[in-house]
Amino acid sequence: MLEVSDLHVSYGQSEVIHGVNFEAKKNETLAIMGRNGMGKTTLFKSLIGVLGSGKGSIKIDGTDVTNKESYERVANGIAYVPQGRMIFPTLTVQENIETGMGVSGIKEVPEDIYALFPVLLEMRHRKGGNLSGGQQQQLAIARALVTNPKVLLLDEPTEGIQPSIIKDIANILNEIKSLRDITIIVSEQVLSFTMAIADRLIVIDKGNFIHEDLREDVDTQQISKYLSV
Repeated sequence: MLEVSDLHVSYGQSEVIHGVNFEAKKNETLAIMGRNGMGKTTLFKSLIGVLGSGKGSIKIDGTDVTNKESYERVANGIAYVPQGRMIFPTLTVQENIETGMGVSGIKEVPEDIYALFPVLLEMRHRKGGNLSGGQQQQLAIARALVTNPKVLLLDEPTEGIQPSIIKDIANILNEIKSLRDITIIVSEQVLSFTMAIADRLIVIDKGNFIHEDLREDVDTQQISKYLSV
């Protein structure tokens, strides 16, 4: 569903991602794990088209999107929930979700969105800026889902969220995958969250992939060493 080949990404003259290769299958959840500053967000920004790639290719469901703008990539089936969530604080919950509906052409928020996120139904007339961090994260995921993506990118979804809500988000992501034919890719530092959702994980260090495992083969002590400062 997503195929990335020899991807190089730079900020100015400084290369941050050094020729990474990976694939994510349909209905797979893949976690990209690493410490702060190791290239996770840069990688995700390049996948959605916010940052250009100096070399390499990105394909979504067989379509090459390497040279496409972000909105074209969204139309081709990729959705992005950025670090920090980036919801519109002055719009209501419902209006925030509706901003994602132009791509899919739907006129009303689908019932299954509110079924996945009942707190958003309850708060649909509340301003986005008045929601807690966990509620804003759910809103950002809901906004991404109404584009009907084939690939959902989540950048640090647990950042700044209390542990009980992290479990709720893990449950929601697992439910989304069971209900839809969707590929989910998360960048993450919280290993317990990753182990609750991921079929496979890759560790990134200084812009290179240094380790990969299926969830059932993960040595949590070893992964924890990669994530410790």
